[in-house]
Amino acid sequence: MPSAREVDAFCVQYAPRAPGHPAVRDLLRLLSEVPDDGLDARLAWVERWMHWMRERIPAQGLMDGEDATLSAANSRLSLLVRVLEGEAPLRLAVTKLVSGVCAGSRGLKLFAQVGLSGGNGFFSELTDRFVRGVLPPPPEPGKLSELLLRLFPVPEDAEWLAALSPALLARLTVLVGDPPPPDPSPTARVRGDLLDALLLLGVQVTGLGLAEDVRDRTPELAFRASPFLRLRMVCDAVLARDGAPDSLRDLEQTEADCRRVVASVTRHLEHSGVSVDLVYRLERIRRGLDRMEAIARVLGAARGEPRWKEALELLSDLLRHAHADRSVRALVQRNARLLARKIIERTGNTGEHYITSTPGEFHRMVHSAAGGGLLTAFTAALKFFLVGLSLAPFFAGLFAALNYAGSFVVMQLLGFTLATKQPSMTASTLAAAIEEDAVENDDPDDATDGRMERLAALVPRITRSQLAAALGNLGCVLPVAVALALGFQLIRGHALLSVAQAEHVVESLHPWHSATLLWAAFTGVLLWMSSVAAGWFENFVVYRRLPEALAHHGVLRTLLGERNARRVADALMRHAAGVGGSVTLGVLLVVAPGIGGFFGLPLDVRHVTLSFGSLAFAGCTLGPAAVMEPGFLAALLGVGVIGMLNFGVSFALALGLALRARDVPLREGLRFVGAMGLRFLRHPAPFLIPPREEGATHPDVLAVPLVGPPGR
Repeated sequence: MPSAREVDAFCVQYAPRAPGHPAVRDLLRLLSEVPDDGLDARLAWVERWMHWMRERIPAQGLMDGEDATLSAANSRLSLLVRVLEGEAPLRLAVTKLVSGVCAGSRGLKLFAQVGLSGGNGFFSELTDRFVRGVLPPPPEPGKLSELLLRLFPVPEDAEWLAALSPALLARLTVLVGDPPPPDPSPTARVRGDLLDALLLLGVQVTGLGLAEDVRDRTPELAFRASPFLRLRMVCDAVLARDGAPDSLRDLEQTEADCRRVVASVTRHLEHSGVSVDLVYRLERIRRGLDRMEAIARVLGAARGEPRWKEALELLSDLLRHAHADRSVRALVQRNARLLARKIIERTGNTGEHYITSTPGEFHRMVHSAAGGGLLTAFTAALKFFLVGLSLAPFFAGLFAALNYAGSFVVMQLLGFTLATKQPSMTASTLAAAIEEDAVENDDPDDATDGRMERLAALVPRITRSQLAAALGNLGCVLPVAVALALGFQLIRGHALLSVAQAEHVVESLHPWHSATLLWAAFTGVLLWMSSVAAGWFENFVVYRRLPEALAHHGVLRTLLGERNARRVADALMRHAAGVGGSVTLGVLLVVAPGIGGFFGLPLDVRHVTLSFGSLAFAGCTLGPAAVMEPGFLAALLGVGVIGMLNFGVSFALALGLALRARDVPLREGLRFVGAMGLRFLRHPAPFLIPPREEGATHPDVLAVPLVGPPGR
């Protein structure tokens, strides 16, 4: 250790204007304790040096003529460079330490694996990350990937690292980057690791790009002409020629060709269904190509400041991905987006089926919804009949689910409409329009007339279509329920519901004397979940090409004939989403309260059409006088609130999922929805009733491009 006199002399020499500055004294102490041997000791010293660099007190005002604009980190880095330039013994010790660290460490995992998934499944990766977050990791001093996290333990350190001065780092490299023989050169060691990582990434990306499902979606490209096949050979050439400029240019061109193939496969997915596994692997290809491009930029940059500029960009990106690799939240968010992408693309097309434009379509929607209300009345009556049977809990739940699911499936097959299914479907269509608007203009504050006109046409179509479906459902379920109740009473001699059952129905629908509002919102969640299932099932049918398989199935053709087999295939394609969503909704309406009761949670459901039918049956039992009582009128108000919560919750959840799946910022969606709210307050009529004349709306305004194949 230096004596007190040597410390004072050192401070006067390198900080004449502030010889007592703690940065100078700490630096001298640090440089005097450089270990001579041992990888662990050297890595511990590097950590101490990084702590000194991370001190918030800047090393400013130490000498005349120094740059006062430097950040705290760069001012300390500048002080270190000045000291090493003037102190040969200290410079030699640091040079030997850097050489020893690079000789004892490997950077292949850092450059080729950090931030790039190893191909594990979601649950396997989730378990692994959770265990790593709970249990202490074993030390791996020989891997630079672990050293990076030791030096920069929090994700925000990536910005600090990126802000370091490339010029100062280049000067530092000149001082300590070339040790005297026979010590190995750190520059050569790192360059070798970069070349090895480039070759490893090339092998991995080549394997992913030549997979069968990727090749099947690029039939126009011959196997021998695939850029992924060429990528491996180009990487071999880069390695053989030690990163020569012309070989790096060939690599850049090949990477661009690979990206075009990935874009072509992605476009194919939009039309033929989405697979989470395939999208996951396409994302791995993109990340691998990005990493290869970053490594090639470092290898091709000139020595000194240009190379350090590229290296800092690469290292900061590696640090971000290194922390993301340990984050359970990042894994869940990324896979949730892939899942949303899978289930929402098909739902947008189904949603267009529920949107009307002209008075004729509006009236057809009312008639279709009236059919849905007719079936719902029978469903509500059968529900009370099943409740009166003494069935075991399993069979009671089974028959109740069959009642709901069967009714909803029959609605789908007969072309009838259930109003509560619309919000989740139409939200995806709205998100597609918002996505197009967001892509067309990067400035969120610059709303052009064309963008607003498209939304001004689409949103009123959605609201008045929803109103038509609600009017048709509720307007038909009431008279049919009354007719069924009176007919039952005429035939059997007593009402369908007992007085106690009727009073319980009225009490359960009271908006503030019961938890009906909470259950209505919960039912909105179930409605959204059924739309998710509808999108997932239709995507499954399209991706697996089940209609084509049925149309060409030998047994089916033998039994039904070629023409009828094609009809079966077309029916599957036409009703896949509707049937999948209907069955799921029917099961959820029964299973969700049962699961809640199993765990002691008093869950219940409130579906607006079923609730209105139940209230109609209760009114027939209680009589005309009871219908005008405050309690019954409050229950009638509760039905209206149930409808608003059913629609609002399912629409909000579906819109949020659709925006996430299409990478549209939430503020964009809220901005457009807010603009439509203001337009409704100023001109409410278009949102409630269709235009007076057929085709009154401009055809260009009605064109709302969707992501995915054309709607039915």
